[in-house]
Amino acid sequence: MTDIQLPPTDRSCDISQPLERLSPDETLKYKSEQLRGTIALGLLDRITSAVPGTDIKLMKFHGIYQQDDRDVRDERRRQKLEPAYQFMIRVRLPGGICTTERWLKITDLACKHGNETLRMTTRQTFQFHWILKHDIVPVIRGLHEVLLDTVAACGDDSRGVMATVNPQFPAIQAELSALAKTVSDHVIPKTRAYHEIWYGEERIASSEPEEPFYGKTYMPRKFKIGFVAPPNNDIDIYAQDLGYIAIIGEDGKIAGFNVAVGGGMGRTDKAPQTYPRTASVIGFITPDRLIAVTEAVMEVQRDYGNRADRARARFKYTVDDKGLDWIKLAIEERAGSLEPARSYDFTSNADTYGWVESDDGLHHFTLFIENGRLNRDELDKIAQIARIHKSHFRLTPNQNLMISNVTSAEKPKITALLEETGLIAFNEHSTLRLNSMACVGLPTCGLAMADSERYLPSLITKIEEILTRYNLQDEPITLRMTGCPNGCSRPFIAEVALTGRAPGKYNLYLGGGFHGQRLNRLYRENIGEEAILEALDEAFSRYAAERLPNEHFGDFTIRAGIIREVTEGRFSND
Repeated sequence: MTDIQLPPTDRSCDISQPLERLSPDETLKYKSEQLRGTIALGLLDRITSAVPGTDIKLMKFHGIYQQDDRDVRDERRRQKLEPAYQFMIRVRLPGGICTTERWLKITDLACKHGNETLRMTTRQTFQFHWILKHDIVPVIRGLHEVLLDTVAACGDDSRGVMATVNPQFPAIQAELSALAKTVSDHVIPKTRAYHEIWYGEERIASSEPEEPFYGKTYMPRKFKIGFVAPPNNDIDIYAQDLGYIAIIGEDGKIAGFNVAVGGGMGRTDKAPQTYPRTASVIGFITPDRLIAVTEAVMEVQRDYGNRADRARARFKYTVDDKGLDWIKLAIEERAGSLEPARSYDFTSNADTYGWVESDDGLHHFTLFIENGRLNRDELDKIAQIARIHKSHFRLTPNQNLMISNVTSAEKPKITALLEETGLIAFNEHSTLRLNSMACVGLPTCGLAMADSERYLPSLITKIEEILTRYNLQDEPITLRMTGCPNGCSRPFIAEVALTGRAPGKYNLYLGGGFHGQRLNRLYRENIGEEAILEALDEAFSRYAAERLPNEHFGDFTIRAGIIREVTEGRFSND
């Protein structure tokens, strides 16, 4: 590492390069007046149910995506109508902590404005779907009533910061959740555009820069941060741009963090220059250095990330293009030297369902929510619990809901409600279903090429029949599905993954690590349900007959030669 030379800071976020050399999105951000654009005017346009022009890209920084109902898109086109535009609004919820007061408010907003549905995401937050343009302001102001916002829930900035959900270690969990909020509050954009557009506040003149860290063009792409505490890798730390792995000292407290950089899931089919990557651990820091190191890592990506080719703008490509040693040196020049990484061990990335008592005498119930989707009936049932529970809920990274910090006095009442409403039956599913996740997919996501959330439940039913045939129904196997290769449900580290290619067609991947430590590899390309089931039948039959004691399915597929191991993301397309 002593031979590595760092060039002068690029500072491309301040447009030291000519605009014509940058991607159109960079120019858009630069000219947006710190994310204001003409959003406020577009909201007043009643001629269309969409937001005109390029403001839809700027609205992502405000946590809002414009979408349309793709189930009716063709019919509306035939009728010469504009698409059935509506919006997705994502909440900023560091660590997934939601007080019961906030839950009731969010439920009310979803039922009034979101087609009586609500979705819990793989990054521990809420998404409202089916929001019409004239309802955006009421939703955002409703969230503000309970001190919630949607700042940086999307866009080229630091996304929602994750934190592990492990009720068996309540003090560690609470500390990590607090740190997630501290980091999130520190790294979100500081522009007043959000307050002006959504809260109606006046613009304040100042001689100081609005964005002292982000500049005028923010990050090259989204940047994801998370905190985890072994042995449970529930947040999939290796899928984060910046991950902090808590190291617990002999006194049972957090001694510091191993720092992991360069993770990311998205790829583009038929584009070998794009690929998923697992994060690399580069060293250890003490807790007092968290903010300095976070800033340093983000600065490196801000200054050296690719702003000409958006498809290669994520931090993972900066790490591979510059080299890990170079990246580490650049971070250390800004934040000081890192200590050698300390040992740790992950054994799972799943949730523990049902009741768990923590060592402080409190109780916690994790409720399985299939693919994170809640309808009106389910929202009403959970609201009954929220009205009597005096603490909070936690959204898990696996799209489930934990009723947290239940006292011994409260537990019988909540247990009775779970049984009376039928919610407790949500946990009565196969091991495979409990270890599955899917992204939203069709009909709302504009990137989806195939169904995922709507299709996975029925596909799992058919896969369950195969597993039962081979007496594998109790084996924990991670299964994830997305409607496209962008990887929102983190499919590329699952033991079995399906990514959409076209309606009814998917790529099948095998060989990921059970606790997210290894990427999987493409096994069958662009196949339908019959071929998917046939391929899995063959693999599961061999697994039942040839596996070693305690051998996970992903590990078996590699040892048995069914699939070649992926050692680095850039080689996963070989």
